[in-house]
This record gives sequence, C-alpha cells and structure tokens, in this order.
Amino acid sequence: MGEGDGAGNSSEAETQPPSPAFAGSSRPVFISYASNDAPVAQKACSALEAAGILCWIAPRDVVPGTLYAEGIVGAIDESRILVLILSKDAVASPHVGRELERATSKRHPIVALKVDAAPLTRAFEYFLNQSQWIETGAGGADGPIAKLVEAVGRHLAPGSAPALPQALSTPALKAAVSRRVWGIAGAVVVATLVAAYFLVGKAWLHGPGDAKAPQAAAIGDKSIAVLPFTDMSEKKDQEYFGDGIAEGITDLLARIPGVKVTSRTSSFQFKGHNEDVRAIGAKLGVAYVLEGSVRKSGDHVRVTAQLIEVRDGSHLWSESYDRDLADVLKVQDEISLGLVRALQVSMGTNDLVSRPTLKSVESYSLYLQGRQAFNRYDQAGSDQAASYFRQAMELDAESALVPAWLAYVYWTQATFGQAQPDTGYEEARRYAERALSLDPRSELAMGVLGLVHIRHDWDWAAGAVELDRAVALAPGNARILAFHSNAPYALGQWETAIRDLNASVALDPLYANGYYLLGLSQLGAGHWSEAEAAFKKALDIAPNIPFVHAYLANALLFKGEKQAARQQIDLEPDEARQWAGRAAINYALGRRADSDAALKRLTELASPDSAYLIACVHAYRGESDAAFPWLERAFRQKDSYLWAIKGEPYLNSLNGNPRYQVFLKKMNLPEG
Repeated sequence: MGEGDGAGNSSEAETQPPSPAFAGSSRPVFISYASNDAPVAQKACSALEAAGILCWIAPRDVVPGTLYAEGIVGAIDESRILVLILSKDAVASPHVGRELERATSKRHPIVALKVDAAPLTRAFEYFLNQSQWIETGAGGADGPIAKLVEAVGRHLAPGSAPALPQALSTPALKAAVSRRVWGIAGAVVVATLVAAYFLVGKAWLHGPGDAKAPQAAAIGDKSIAVLPFTDMSEKKDQEYFGDGIAEGITDLLARIPGVKVTSRTSSFQFKGHNEDVRAIGAKLGVAYVLEGSVRKSGDHVRVTAQLIEVRDGSHLWSESYDRDLADVLKVQDEISLGLVRALQVSMGTNDLVSRPTLKSVESYSLYLQGRQAFNRYDQAGSDQAASYFRQAMELDAESALVPAWLAYVYWTQATFGQAQPDTGYEEARRYAERALSLDPRSELAMGVLGLVHIRHDWDWAAGAVELDRAVALAPGNARILAFHSNAPYALGQWETAIRDLNASVALDPLYANGYYLLGLSQLGAGHWSEAEAAFKKALDIAPNIPFVHAYLANALLFKGEKQAARQQIDLEPDEARQWAGRAAINYALGRRADSDAALKRLTELASPDSAYLIACVHAYRGESDAAFPWLERAFRQKDSYLWAIKGEPYLNSLNGNPRYQVFLKKMNLPEG
C-alpha cells in the first residue's frame, strides 16, 4: 500500500493466502496503491493469490510492532515484482512514489493496472519507462485484472527474465516459435524486439487463445500506427523534432512486407488531441499504437516510446533512450529496425543496415524543420521547406534524405501550380538523381523520379520502372503506393490503379488526397457512383481541398444528376475548373448561352492548364473540330494535366475519331 493510513481492512485482507505456486520469495509480489484505490488493490490481490501468487499488501501484512516504513522497505526488497494500481491518487502520493523508486533501484519489474486517465508526472514517467501497463477501460476491472494475473505469472515463471526489456532467452524463444504462426526465431535484440514480438505474434504476454479475439479477426495482428511524439522539452520548441522521430519510424516500418503501417497523414490527425489510444486505433484500423515523447536539451536527447495494444489499452512494452543528439537516427533504428530484423528471420525480408551517427546535427535539425514546413501543404510551407532543405544540404552534402525530400517539394510545386512546370519538374529530377547517387535504395527519390518521367516526360515505361522499384522497397508505404498508381492510370489500366489506391487509403484512411486520386481512377473507369463516394470521402476529411468539388461535379454529371453537379461546381475554389465545369453542366442542362459565357470566361483566364480544359469542354459539347486545336496547343506547351488524358470522361466523345487516335499515338498512349 502506498499510503500509511491503515484505512479499511477488507474481509479479503483477513483471509489466509493459499500456498505459493512459484518458488523464491515467500511473497514475490508487492502491491503498491493509494488509499482511495484500496478496493481495486484488494481485488487484484485476491485474484493473484487465487492463482497461487502470494502478495504483500498493507496493512494486512505489516507485522505488529514494526515500523511501518521499515516493513514496506523490507517487503519490496524481498519481492520479485511490484504491482502498481496506477491512478491520479497514486501519482499524487509521495508514498507510492517512494515505493516505485525503491523497486526500481532493486531492478524489480513493475506491472501497472491503470484505473483512470491521469497524466504522469516526470518522476512517474521515469520510473515506469520500462513497465507494462494494463488499462481497465469502460468494461470494468475483471478482464484487466485477469491479464494482470497472467502477466505477473509469466514474470515469475521459472527462467523468466527479471524485467520486461531484457532479452528473451533463446530456448524460451524457440518454445514460443513452435506455438505461434507468426513466431520469431533466431537471435533476439533487446527492448525493440519485445515490441516487435508483440506486434507480430503476441506470443510473450498472451496465450494462444488471444488470436481468436474479435478484434484480431477484423484488424490484422501486424498493423500499427505511430503517433507524433510529444515534445517534453522545457521551452516546448521541439515539436518538429518529435514529429521527425515518429515520421522516421513510420518510414522504416513501411519497408516491412506484410505489415500494415498507417501513414503519417492519418496518424498525425490526432496530434494534440487527448483521445484514448483505443479509439484512435479503432479509427485507424490497427492492432497496435506506438506513442512516445522527446526531451531535447542542447546536444542531448531523451526519447521514450511505448507500444499499446488497441484491443484493451494494455501497455505491452516501453523503453527510454538517453543519447547524444548525433545518435538520434540510431534511436529510431533501435525502436524500429529491431522489428525489421525480427521479421527478416520469419518473413525473409532484405537486410537493412543500421544507420551511422549524424555527421551534422544542425543539418538534421534543418531537415526535420523542412519536413514540418512541407506538411502544411501550402505555397508558403513548400517554399520554406525548400529553403530548409537547401541549407541542410550545404551542411551535409552526403545525406540522401535531404535531396530526396527537396525533389519531392519541387515535384509538388510543379504539379499543383506553385512553380512553372518545366522548372519545377527539372529541379525535382535533378535532386532525385542526386539522392539516388548517394542512396540507390531511396524509395522516395525513385518515386519522384518515376513521377517526373510520367507527368513531365510522358515516358510511361521509364516511369513504371522507377515506381516498380520504389514499391518493391516500401510495399507498406501509402505515399509510394499512391505514386505507383500514376503509371497504370496514365495508360488507362484502371483495375491496377484502383488496386494501388485502395491499398494506399487502407494504410492512410484519413489522407484526403488518397481518396481524391482514387476518385480520379474510378472516374476514368466509368464507375460514377464509386467516384462520387471517393470524392465525398476526400471532402469529409478536407473540405477545402482544391479540384475535388469539380471532379465530384463530373461524377454527378455523368450519373445524370445535373442539378447536384451544378451545386457542386459552384463550390470549387479553382477558377479555371469552375468555369470549365459550368460550361459543361449548363450545356447538359440545355442552357447554351450560359455554357458559351462560361467557356468564354475560361478562355480569357489563360491559366496554365486552360488549353486542356477548353479542349475538354469543346469535346463534351460535341465540337471535335474546335477541341483538336486546343489539344495540340496543350501538347506544344506541355500542359501539366495532359498526362492524365486517358482518364478524362469529357473526351469520351473523341474515342474512335482517327484524329484522336493519332494524337494518342503521338503521346505513346494506347489508342483504345
């Protein structure tokens, strides 16, 4: 008991405990709790002792006539494990804090039963950084207490490691392998393998029956979301650093075939929210959530990570790393590459070599700030990101990370009208090639180079080669899967493009752009209802995303819902696409004068892609002779949207036209 108030002996406290089932200390478990948590503590004690695990709990086991504090210290020293009833009262209790400190000094493992959502103090965070947590949740304490008994029993079993983060013994590991489908064989790394072990097979803490739990049937056991790491620095000015740690781990885990890793865009939707991790995991469709914190001070960093099972909120593993800042990449490796190596044995993945220390801490800091700026998804953010990345390259010319991301920035600017297409795409090509010269296995650089080949060069074969290489390296990366869809989309291979994008949004369920691209592919395939659903999902996530209202209007127009299409096009923020949509929809409604006026306004805009859009409107209105000169003009000025011509339903009226077949052949596209 954490508080020496002697409050309330229950009838359970007065009963004689059964004979011990485990050798060693006569009372191997010390139960620490605050007085307000006495009912839960007594219930846990009764459950443990019913399983043959003797406990020391105050005031029951304080010997009359001895000093209270002396009795507690002696009991902790003689125990093998401390069970903590973790609550707001326990966090506030100095007695519980001292008991935790004593148990930690004796290297006793700690298993906590968390009964409320109280935040931890720094002291508790420190003492519990290697502890397993089990949360009670809304379903009451019975189930979690049963898990507590199981966990304590496994700690006390003969041959068990004295603390959770210690390496599992090889014989024990081999025994676990024989019992589990996703067993892990071979040499076992330290704490990170424990995280991997729970992710892959849950064999260490749970029995074989847990694989049949309802959630496991609905959500793959090998699925995880990495939440942004909380900035615990004194000045709260290291948010970008915590984000960078989480993003780095996500990118590394995405290289593991067969493991579902929710992408950054979806995981970071919950940044700054106090939502329960079980609810977050359910929304993201994963079995596990990795969360953590960073505390950066000068050239020193402390990173804490913990793995949580979504099904019941239990904290299966946690670890803290105190390192020089130059070793931060190795911290990411220790959290995530341990999992990669474990899966390499059972899944046969390629060896991924751990990265060296940073050559320039300042360069890495600029790189992380660049990624944070880029993630704002606006013109100012892209410009700022490019500036950060260029500064980082000046300090570390041998880093492949920075030019790969700078290439992605330039590609984004060229694609979304933030830069002149020719200039932006050529800069993207230059930095992607530079990154690949430094790291031939950079999937981001390969992906960007492939996109440049497709969207700018119209070299479909070269683009497909690069994108195939990228997705082979990172089959679980939602961004790379979305990139990969560009090659089949350009060629009109809708089934393949839709497959890529369905896989992408499954990994990144809150990524609006993923649903936008999926909608485009469904539109190209003539699946109007499916396109409508995808576009609406994108707008649910990001109501202000450009172009989506226009494409939703297209889907509704081709479904025959002309009035609904008209309402949608008025919501489109991009002026050129709004006027193009109005011209087509008014024509469909029989309002020729309004259609002509909208087309005239579109022609006057002279926007970068207006030639292509003007051609589309003329084709939709059945004016093929007027459409072809605008198509030729779009070709000459290398219109940035012409690469997607096979997916444009406005041009369907041109199918079978010999002039259109000649035009497609000129672009090296299939004519059908």
